[in-house]
Amino acid sequence: MNDAVREDWLAQVAEVTIEPDRIIVDPHHHFFEASEFFQPYDLAALWSDTASHRIEQTVYLQCGEHHRKDGPEALKPVGETDWVDSIATEARQDPDKTQIGAMVGTADLRRGPAVRDVLEAHRAASSLFRGIRQSAAWDPSDAVPQFGSFTDGFLYRNPDFRAGFAILGEMGLSFDAWHYFHQTPYLTELAQAFPETTIVLDHFGTPLGVGPYADRVEEVYSKWSADLAGLARCPNVSIKLGGLAMPWNGFGFEQQALPPTSDQLVAAQRRHYQHAIEVFGPQRCMFESNFPVDKISVSYAVLWNAFKKIAAPYSEAEKDNLFRGTAARVYRLNFD
Repeated sequence: MNDAVREDWLAQVAEVTIEPDRIIVDPHHHFFEASEFFQPYDLAALWSDTASHRIEQTVYLQCGEHHRKDGPEALKPVGETDWVDSIATEARQDPDKTQIGAMVGTADLRRGPAVRDVLEAHRAASSLFRGIRQSAAWDPSDAVPQFGSFTDGFLYRNPDFRAGFAILGEMGLSFDAWHYFHQTPYLTELAQAFPETTIVLDHFGTPLGVGPYADRVEEVYSKWSADLAGLARCPNVSIKLGGLAMPWNGFGFEQQALPPTSDQLVAAQRRHYQHAIEVFGPQRCMFESNFPVDKISVSYAVLWNAFKKIAAPYSEAEKDNLFRGTAARVYRLNFD
């Protein structure tokens, strides 16, 4: 996916910022430096994007960057926490710009109770550390990207994983879940088994639209929406509204001659947002950029304009939850 973001292409669509004074927390972005997965994206690039809206704080999500090159294998991911903490320290030198308010690291929860030492090391590395994401995204089709060293889609049912997951609750840490839409029932089982642990579903649960799912749009939507409603009955689960511009969701924006406008995004994706907000309620929903990955398909300015158009029918209190409040509570962000 290197060189997938085309700045010149994105620049062909420019929009005036809607509600420029609305305070926003972007609860999901990444930094990339020398990744095989993505092209570089640093603090300056983030600030260039977030300048288009009033993004006061962000939450960094792990993406396999800057793991330690030596030492115990299990502790290597703590290098990512060290690295992001240093970026957050740099950002604080310019307090008028977007700040990194929290971060989510990774660990292999299949280590069971022994994972505690990794979680303690993350916590010692940064006061911004809030929890873990361990991707469970898996599909049998070669046409669907695989993220993780798994041979099946049942990570959430793995007994060793669950033994490690229990430590998160004991330590007051959250779990960000990323999987494909057909795996959502397994997350529901996990949430029911650990009702005291805070869980955040990333990217809507990724309703796929490529490979064997490309010509099954309504079938996928039907299963996705029903399973999401089941998950929403777990009060310990919140959801991030975003990530639909990733190419494997099948909307095809990245293949167009021009990038999408906010109106085009809303027209194509509104029903996903409306359904999620309906079943979870605004108090458990948060808009996310998933940048720079979604930047393959849409600019930051246009994406957040689309979010604001989707949120237009809601009350001011509900909008505040969608854009700031839910993320601030879930990730325990500080606001002056």
